[in-house]
Parts: sequence; structure tokens; C-alpha cells
Amino acid sequence: MTKRLRRRCRWRAQRDPKAGTVSTSLDHAQALLPRETPVRLIDQNGAAFADDTYALPSAERLVAAYGALVNGRRLNDQCSALVRQGRMAVYPSSHGQEACQVAASLVLGENDWLFPTYRDTVAIVNRGVTPEEALVLLRGDWHSGYDPHRTRVAPQATPLATQLLHAVGLAHAATLRGEDTVVMALCGDGATSEGDFHEALNFAAVFMVPVVFFVQNNEFAISVPLAKQTHAPSLAHKAVGYGMPGQRVDGNDVAAVMAVLTEAVDRARAGGGPSLVEAHTYRMQAHTNADDDTRYRERDEVKAWVERDPLTRMRAYLSTAGLLSADDEEALAAEAETMASDLRDALNREVEVDPEDLFKYVYADRPAHLQRQWSQLQDELARSDAWASGADAETSGTHGSAQGNNGTKELAS
Repeated sequence: MTKRLRRRCRWRAQRDPKAGTVSTSLDHAQALLPRETPVRLIDQNGAAFADDTYALPSAERLVAAYGALVNGRRLNDQCSALVRQGRMAVYPSSHGQEACQVAASLVLGENDWLFPTYRDTVAIVNRGVTPEEALVLLRGDWHSGYDPHRTRVAPQATPLATQLLHAVGLAHAATLRGEDTVVMALCGDGATSEGDFHEALNFAAVFMVPVVFFVQNNEFAISVPLAKQTHAPSLAHKAVGYGMPGQRVDGNDVAAVMAVLTEAVDRARAGGGPSLVEAHTYRMQAHTNADDDTRYRERDEVKAWVERDPLTRMRAYLSTAGLLSADDEEALAAEAETMASDLRDALNREVEVDPEDLFKYVYADRPAHLQRQWSQLQDELARSDAWASGADAETSGTHGSAQGNNGTKELAS
């Protein structure tokens, strides 16, 4: 039996002495419940206060987190601009949610995995993937621009909640192999309405899989508000039904998110099984560039969240604590601008397209029906090229004939 499996058995025995029956004790259920109010360590004005359970992360970690927030905000703004310039097909911005993105990536170890959604580009980049690689999918060039095995970051998932099942499967396999791996599975509030969400959490709880389910509750599933998605006291309360602990956290307080997620990751690594963490945040911008959010929410509602911005909150705290100077801010801004400039250069380069890529990676050995399709496409491309060459030649010949006629007229005159 591997060490991970032995730890998992100890946790199961602690949870239920019979280690094979379902505990129905009220005490056990109470222990799984989240707080009535989200965990907060730094308020929107930058003031810190003590918490009985969660300690403020170290100054070094908070400074690193703030640098990642600055970089993440610049990335979000640059990507939105690239969409308007036609260099990207779509970009679901996480503007205002950067604290969740940064914290989710910072609390993971080298051997851990991140399973992101389409809105988690900042988390992907902060995990070590280059912005250019991270944006290949959203540019529309390929399914993923980075190697998941090298980066330990799964491809971004556009369908809601499908990545949660994949995350659970990978974490379960890692446990069976005796690997020291924890998986951070990200999703939004809309994904909690999907069947895959239920299946992932149920399997993870039954088999004590080392997964942290991190729900970024930004109040809207595109245009559907949270009140029309669930009648639960909070999304974190859903954890109780699966027999795992749930917790709520202020999603715009990067210190609190780091503290809560760190506890969940440590618990999973120790064999304690999965956790569900709900971060209360807000989607400051439209769902994507194709969305008109003025049709379903008021501007005053959006403005109210500006005061809770995760960047200004952390900047205020670090400045007051003497951990951030004007020179530091200037250096961080310059670093972020360099990243944005490099990204612009990368996405302004035209991509060379190979039509055979449509067929190369479907099967290891290409079946006959796909080979016929590829042959048909080759024939169509060849005829298209021949037509284009003929049209060019005809245009060139017509142009030369016209010049010759003009020359004859000039000589005659």
C-alpha cells in the first residue's frame, strides 16, 4: 500500500470509526459547513485584521502576489485590446477576478496540476506558461498552445464543468501510483449547475481524491444571476451533501484566498480528500467581447465593485506596511508592460497553417475514411492553387497586352 493510500485510510478512519459506513452524525455535518460570512484578512481599504483560523501569508508571498496581480491586470487589458484589433477571436476577461487567479496558481507545488476554464488565462500564465502559448486556443489556432505534461496545466476547457471530471481522474490516478500530487480544479458559478459538477464531487469524495474544487462565484453565468441558478445558502454549502468540507472566501482579497486554498491543498496532500472553496468575486467586464452586459445588469452594480478591486486593496496594504515603494511599483509596471509588448509582437505575426493538421492527430494510424477525406482536400487545394495561378497569369497577360497596344499607338502617332 502506498503512503498516500495509507494516509487516506487514516483520514477515513478519523472521519468514521467504522471506516465503511456513512456517518450521519450532526457533529460531522457541522464540521463540513462553511462560514456564514466569507473569510477575509484584508478589507477593501487595505486594513488587515486577525482571524482565529487563517493567518496572513508572509510578506514575501504577499509582495509576490501583488506583482502577479499587476501582471495579470495588464494581461487582461492587453488581450481585450487584441480582440478589438482582430488578433484574437475571443477573450473572456478575468478583470476584477485576478486575486482568485493568482492565488490558485501560487499555492500549488511543483508536482501539482492546475485544471483551468476559459476565463483562467491569468492563472495559466502565473503557473509558468508564456502568454503567447496560453492564448493559442483563444486566438483560434489550435486546441492548446502548451504541453500539459511539461507545465502541469491542463488545456483550457470551454464546455462548463467537463474539466472537473478530468481533474478528478488525474488526481485519482496519481494516488493509485503513489505520487505526491494535488489538483486544483477551477470553475465558475455557472458550472455548479452542470451534471459533471455533481459527478466530479461525488466521485472525489467517495474515493478521497486529492482535489481542491475552486469555484469563482462572479455572480453571473453569462447573463443568468446566481439567484436563478441555486437556492442553496451558498455554493460552498453544496460540499456538505458530498461529505467534504466547504469554505467561503472574499475572492477579491488575495491574502485570504491564498490562506484558504493553502489549507485545502495541505489537507488534500495529507490524505484528507477533496474540498470545495467558493470565492465571492465579480466579473467587472462583459462575459466576452461578444456579450452586451448592459442588457442584464445595471452600471451602478458594477461601479460598487470598483471599490473592492483586488489590486488597489493589496497596494494599499503593502504601501501602509512599508512593503511597497514608488520605485517598486514603477518596476512592476515596467515588467508588465514588457510582457504586453512581447505579446503584441507575438500575436501580430501571421500563423503558417498546415491543412493536414486537421487529420494528423485524430488517430495514431489514420483510417481509410479520413485518408479519403485528406486526399479529397488535397485535390481541392491543388485545383484552387491552379485556378489562382491561371487567374494571375491571365491578369498578367492582359496587362502586358494592354501595354503592347499602348506602345503600338504611341509608335503610330
